[in-house]
Amino acid sequence: MTANSHDYSLFFKFIEAYTPSGFDGINPNDPLMVELETMMRADNQFLYLADAIQMKIHFTSRGSQRILGIPPEDLTFYQFMEATHPDDIQRLNLGRSKLVKVAQDLFIAEKGYTILSSNYRFRTPSGEYSDFLVQCYLYYTTIPYKTVFFLKIHTNIDWHKKIKNGYHYYIGSDLSYFRYPDNDLLSKGNIFSAREFDILKFIASGLSSEEIADRLFLSVHTVNTHRRNIMMKSGKTHISDLIYELKDRGVI
Repeated sequence: MTANSHDYSLFFKFIEAYTPSGFDGINPNDPLMVELETMMRADNQFLYLADAIQMKIHFTSRGSQRILGIPPEDLTFYQFMEATHPDDIQRLNLGRSKLVKVAQDLFIAEKGYTILSSNYRFRTPSGEYSDFLVQCYLYYTTIPYKTVFFLKIHTNIDWHKKIKNGYHYYIGSDLSYFRYPDNDLLSKGNIFSAREFDILKFIASGLSSEEIADRLFLSVHTVNTHRRNIMMKSGKTHISDLIYELKDRGVI
């Protein structure tokens, strides 16, 4: 690792330096960009910067070629969908919808920032899937025009053990969550087991315990046991309140 490895302050320096130009005409030989690219290479990362209102990518770092096999100038939102593991596509769509909603809220408020982060599996140049932490920093700006930009950082986390409850998830304004991933950060998120989460999705779609049991080849007793455990973990009194909260967070 380099001396500047894991230094997320470089991302904010990047934002400060290039927001006024709308992230156009970035000089790859700028010492800041050289330092940033060196750090991301050491940390197995790449980034892109986009306008969340226009849904337009303005800049992609060199690592997209190395990590996803996509040249920076060719990267599009579609290619992320195409490279996503089939089991993660629904969650990626939910995450994208939440990002758009957050951007709209910031734009209407004309101030603020929000952090969104979760992990997804993307196909790498080898044809295999790797696990990536995706961290988005959205912020409102009036320079060079009124909009919400978002910086999206992709970090390979294959080194991390399988996340116990399926995946990491965070949305909020606590900047301590915007850092290079470690075990503590990646353990934050969904409190439900994979089976409990499956059942929650079926409940959200309107299925009864009997119908869920039939879909999952379980007994009704087992499904109801999972439902009780879900309610105990959530601290909610009514399942409808939990479903509403999870939908609002963009989780289901």
